[in-house]
Amino acid sequence: MANAVGDSGTSLGDGALGDESRRAADQQRAARERQKQALRLQRENILSQRTSNAGRRAALEAALAQIEAQIQSLG
Repeated sequence: MANAVGDSGTSLGDGALGDESRRAADQQRAARERQKQALRLQRENILSQRTSNAGRRAALEAALAQIEAQIQSLG
């Protein structure tokens, strides 16, 4: 009888840990998606900017490369 109660308690505990780890994974996935979306918006903003200033254009190209690298690293 003690084993049945102990086993039952262990099963419930494992289920709670499983739920917590799933919830944590879902939160991490959602945070990654929000970050990717923010980076995509920054990318679109940079692409929409037009300039004849060579220095400004170089800065925009560098920023774009950095943003694209960050998007790639997030998957």
